[in-house]
Amino acid sequence: MAPEIQTQFPIKTVVVLVQENRSFDHMLGWMKSLNPEINGVTGSEYNLLSTSDPNSTRITFAKHSLYVDLDPGHSIQAMYEQVFGQPWSSESASEKLEPTMSGFAQNAERTETGMSTTVMNGFDPDVVPVYKELVAEYAVCDRWWFAAVPASTQPNRLFVHSATSHGATSNDTLKLIEGFPQKTIFESLDESGFSFGIYYQNPPATLFYRNLRKLKYIKNFHQFDIEFKNHCKEGKLPNYVVVEQRFWDLKILPASDDHPSHDVYEGQKFVKGVYEALRSSPQWNEMLFIIMYDEHGGFFDHVPTPVAGVPSPDGIVGPEPYNFQFDRLGARVPVIMISPWIERGTVTLPEPVKLREAEAKEDAKLTEFQQELVQMAATLCGDHKKDIYPHKLVENMTVGQADEYVHNAFKEFLNECEKASKSGVDESHICVPGDLVPPEPAAEESKKSFASLFFSCISCGNN
Repeated sequence: MAPEIQTQFPIKTVVVLVQENRSFDHMLGWMKSLNPEINGVTGSEYNLLSTSDPNSTRITFAKHSLYVDLDPGHSIQAMYEQVFGQPWSSESASEKLEPTMSGFAQNAERTETGMSTTVMNGFDPDVVPVYKELVAEYAVCDRWWFAAVPASTQPNRLFVHSATSHGATSNDTLKLIEGFPQKTIFESLDESGFSFGIYYQNPPATLFYRNLRKLKYIKNFHQFDIEFKNHCKEGKLPNYVVVEQRFWDLKILPASDDHPSHDVYEGQKFVKGVYEALRSSPQWNEMLFIIMYDEHGGFFDHVPTPVAGVPSPDGIVGPEPYNFQFDRLGARVPVIMISPWIERGTVTLPEPVKLREAEAKEDAKLTEFQQELVQMAATLCGDHKKDIYPHKLVENMTVGQADEYVHNAFKEFLNECEKASKSGVDESHICVPGDLVPPEPAAEESKKSFASLFFSCISCGNN
């Protein structure tokens, strides 16, 4: 429950939901047809199929997205071509090109024939009715909210709660074993007397951070299906709430993270359920609910990504061959801010529209992020010591098998934590079956923490 900390600001609980791999124009661009003030699309936006041939086929941005089965490229090299219109090379990168946002169709078509039309399409507002109502009634961030890194899921999710990826521009299995070491907002909140809670659906993606694996923070993890609605109803939500979705697409429990090839219908249902639980809470009048996406997933956005004046968070340079200096951002992503302190009134959300006719593909191969979740789970249960870690572990694993594996791995991690706690192990220790890892020395902190600044900023609107 949020502690009674004296503050002049009305927002006492911030709820964060980070969905997967969709650009602003892809999800919300056509909302401009409902509100001309939104920096969305008009239907005049296009990419050439070949950026080097002005006579090549022109692919115009349309609104025919429904169920998206294909998973476009969103690696650091794919993103480079999408933004600058030419494939990455060390020579090209040294030229400091201007972002044209002209290479989405070219990059997609090279990946798979016909994918260019997939990335050059967005959703009609009526197909995403939950977002249609939320955008109409609350605040949509359509100007300056870009993914933190022009790369894939893991580095961008790391940025969300720690303002750095600690140099990662893709999956790093070695860092997965130890956990990423940077300080997060969670420790800052704890140090400043604020509470936090992570409502997960196996396994918690926030366990990419090393510090959250400490025994002292295990009590901050709650099963979403069991505890979230009850905590809302009882007014027991902490100051900072992270809501995690389902990443595994099963027939009985389809994925709700919006990552292709998952059905956006499930994501809409999930957002609706979270909103309605928050709206019914006695804490509602002191709440801000932020829906965002980690990165663009390879889908077109027309707004040029910032490539100048972007400060590195910590001076760490990314690995070879890209040597990324974290001096430019990714593509624009959807962000909706919801609060009774944002003008326009009470919203009753409509039922979303089912877009996928077939059943979930439990026998599908894992996406890159799903592989990372499995590899992270392996570090929690001690399987990283086996010779199958990291690549053999996941190379033939299906979605259904992965769901069972991460469930059992996290259960084993929790059991180990419980045993350690009963045996009197220091709360700063990290529990791994058969191997307790000693904590690193804490760095000296400034008097005003990141958490204090964050909550002051959110509440008063100052920069």
